[in-house]
Amino acid sequence: MHRGGKIHTPPTVEVADHAALAMAYTPGVAKVCSAIAEEPHLVSEYTWAGNTVAVVSDGTAVLGLGDIGPGAAMPVMEGKALLFNRFAGINAVPICLDCTAVDDVVRTVAALAPSFGGINLEDISAPRCFEIEDRLREMLDIPVFHDDQHGTAIVTLAALRGAARATGKGLGDLRVVVAGAGASGVAVTRLLLDAGVGDIAVADSKGLLYAGRDGMGKVKTALAEVTNKAGLSGSTESALNGADVFIGLSGATIAESAIESMADGAITFCLSNPDPEIHPEIARRHAAVVATGRSDFPNQINNSLAFPGVFRAALDVRARTVTENMKLAAADAIAGLVGDDLSADYIIPSQFDARVAPAVAAAVAEAARADGVARR
Repeated sequence: MHRGGKIHTPPTVEVADHAALAMAYTPGVAKVCSAIAEEPHLVSEYTWAGNTVAVVSDGTAVLGLGDIGPGAAMPVMEGKALLFNRFAGINAVPICLDCTAVDDVVRTVAALAPSFGGINLEDISAPRCFEIEDRLREMLDIPVFHDDQHGTAIVTLAALRGAARATGKGLGDLRVVVAGAGASGVAVTRLLLDAGVGDIAVADSKGLLYAGRDGMGKVKTALAEVTNKAGLSGSTESALNGADVFIGLSGATIAESAIESMADGAITFCLSNPDPEIHPEIARRHAAVVATGRSDFPNQINNSLAFPGVFRAALDVRARTVTENMKLAAADAIAGLVGDDLSADYIIPSQFDARVAPAVAAAVAEAARADGVARR
């Protein structure tokens, strides 16, 4: 499957004779170039930029493989580009950068941006990824979306809505423990709070985040100020005692006894790949709902449920950015597709459900217009 790459760029017009060649290339392109020079927004109408996303990585946080460099990151970025096309009809170009300094990454991506309608950042290590995304969003007038953060958050929220409904619990009543304070852990926590989840305790490799803890850094310090209302300290496993939800995004191992100590009707999302924090069959002994990031177990939480539809909408309405309301709308649209078929083993639709991308795109486009970031 991978030999020779997984994507290519076929033409959208035929060049069968000299007349067609003269129109597709010189001299025919001159009139189009001049029109865009006079009205820059026309680049979205008369080039591929209006339906094309750059999938950008520096190879510093690839899947569960870590900092393996830009060349080794290419198969993942090609795969992402393939899914953009497969699920939303979007052109996507994998771009792996041989630079890791924040200034260099920002400068390079900004310089490439005129060729694209959106930027999908991927597999960039934390905490650098937060600054890179924030600076690019400030500089550019096209959507910049770090999928490790926001795609994960959208699909996790969608799945949690389904799981809460399946167990008869309300989001506002849930006590959640998130293991992992990297890119995905931070974004998941923030979106769940925006959605009205009751309380969330977040843990990193040194234990639970709480206000006043030393050595947390800017991002974790800000997160500690809005989480962990009970002021818990100690380990992830200690915080799970009586908790309603466990969300694993750290790659750490969780003991069966910790899952057993959770509240009745517990929900466990063991999302680390390829090895979940606890084997799903073991978690199932004690939890009412179990989800993973893997395709060989029920309830796969996979970013491909979110990013194709989010970018389809963003490109269609020529959104300037992706807002929090757009992310919440995407999660609600995904969750809504489960409908009356909801069960403990079906809290979220499959990424091969043909309804997903159109439903997400419609909801996100509506939210973009409501937030005033759509240009059409």
